[in-house]
Amino acid sequence: MSTLLARAWGPVRSLLPARAEFAAMRRDPRRDLLAGLTVAIVALPLALGFGVSSGLGAEAGLATAVVAGAVAAFFGGSNLQVSGPTGAMTVVLVPIVAEYGAGGVLAVGLIAGVMLVALAVARAGRYMQYVPAPVVEGFTLGIACVIALQQMPNALGVEKPEGERVLVVTWRALEEFAAAPDWTAVALAAGVVAIMLAGARWRPAIPFSIVAVIAATLAAQAFGLTGAKPIGELPAGLPAPSLSFLDPGDLGSLLAPAVAVAALAALESLLSAQVADGMTAGRRRGPDSTAAPAPQKHDPDKELFGQGLANIAAPLFGGVPATGAIARTAVNVRTGARSRLASLTHAAILAVIVFAAAPLVSKIPLAALAGVLLATAVRMVEVASLRAMARATRSDAAVLVLTAGATLALDLVYAVIIGLLVAGALALRAVARHARLDQVSFRAHLPGDHTDEEHSLLAEHIVKYRLEGPLFFAGAPRFLLELTDVADVRVVILRMSRVSTIDATGALVLKDAVEKLDRRGIVVMTSGIRPEHRRALDSVGALDLLRAEGREYATTPDAVAAARRHLHGAGILPFPAPRPDPHPTAHTATLVEEPNR
Repeated sequence: MSTLLARAWGPVRSLLPARAEFAAMRRDPRRDLLAGLTVAIVALPLALGFGVSSGLGAEAGLATAVVAGAVAAFFGGSNLQVSGPTGAMTVVLVPIVAEYGAGGVLAVGLIAGVMLVALAVARAGRYMQYVPAPVVEGFTLGIACVIALQQMPNALGVEKPEGERVLVVTWRALEEFAAAPDWTAVALAAGVVAIMLAGARWRPAIPFSIVAVIAATLAAQAFGLTGAKPIGELPAGLPAPSLSFLDPGDLGSLLAPAVAVAALAALESLLSAQVADGMTAGRRRGPDSTAAPAPQKHDPDKELFGQGLANIAAPLFGGVPATGAIARTAVNVRTGARSRLASLTHAAILAVIVFAAAPLVSKIPLAALAGVLLATAVRMVEVASLRAMARATRSDAAVLVLTAGATLALDLVYAVIIGLLVAGALALRAVARHARLDQVSFRAHLPGDHTDEEHSLLAEHIVKYRLEGPLFFAGAPRFLLELTDVADVRVVILRMSRVSTIDATGALVLKDAVEKLDRRGIVVMTSGIRPEHRRALDSVGALDLLRAEGREYATTPDAVAAARRHLHGAGILPFPAPRPDPHPTAHTATLVEEPNR
């Protein structure tokens, strides 16, 4: 029993934080504390807004930012990652709230957290690198559109209409606004958007989101704007941990939404960690000798582990599922964070706000939070990246547009799956097109001297092909059609030294081609089969077929010589006349000594 526990504990122990990671927190605490304060100021309106958008209220967003932010910072695999509620996760949660209610969302978050821990133990983090860039860009564009559309009811000052599809809800909100327009909320939202976007271009280091929210709140209070509906009363503190939301009878129906939440949390968190790595790649040691070196790259499996624990903890305090937040992580890096102390500070400051400033936060207009999220959605879209992807290849552009459209029309997980499938199919087509079957001249490879008449006969009865690239399921059928279409020849020589890979389908196609040509009286010979390809060929019997007939050769000249012998034996080519020996004595001596070799 102890042995089994030791084996089970080993993978988990490797995912726990190392002592060196916490030692980095003591190198430059002043810089980390300042970065954490800045991130907290930026995160406050976002946490409130995403909590409201999810349907569980602003307090759920704050609880998520505090609890998930602290747990993920402590156990995660990135020293600079900032976690909390995000727009992408909100998009997934809205239909879950509509179908299962608040308790269902919290249960989904808990189950998704367990799944993320399991993925971390299974070392699944490394597979993030296989997600194509057009899928990520399309996914981000689609999320930005959905986040913007979700804010329409609050930005227009109307009650959120019934419905799960964001396009339907937006249309109904516009109809309600058109029936009884009140421009108060629209003005507040537009003002927040203008301040944030203009401020970001003027002074990117200043958190204009909190400036805009404070200005909108003061304006609403000073002028008594009746159309500026506030957030409402917030609890002064976090609720006590509880599992009362978890109904064992609902677990079966919640598995599918939990898979979607876990997949999104893994994708967005690892993507955010990659962004942090890229932003710190050029960081150098400063003139101050106490400045820390550039942070190490993130550990994807540890990051999944940290996010899993964060999503297990957050629902216990009434929080929604969380992920790594790209925008807050970017702010953390830009303000000079050096260790995970900055992320922990961000969570601690938000906790102080929850306990000490809940009455003030409750007066923030919903329209102001809608403006914050609208500006965030606009800033999520990297026009230069989208233009580069669209211009790269038609395939990349198609994948980007399809993923963005599926995100808007369906949901995020389906969009990523569709994007991956289409990108994979297009990649296979491109790889298959690189597989070539070229007829090549054989004369330069023939040993010895030959007359023009003999060359003519060889050219008429022997054809040689050079196979290049992969011989696998996507391109093998085309190869079979081309190869079996040869005519008026007696021998086909296949040069296989440049084949990059062979799968079972390619091996079967090769065997089928040999058999079909053999039935037509055409002999197939091969040369240069690489050792790593023998297993696939042997598994379908292709090597046995070639060996039984003596058709496999190490080099192309050997195969050509064998083809000549075959043609001579079949009477198609005459045997070469013996040449006169200029040294008959030496020749005789050789013949005498031959039996003794």
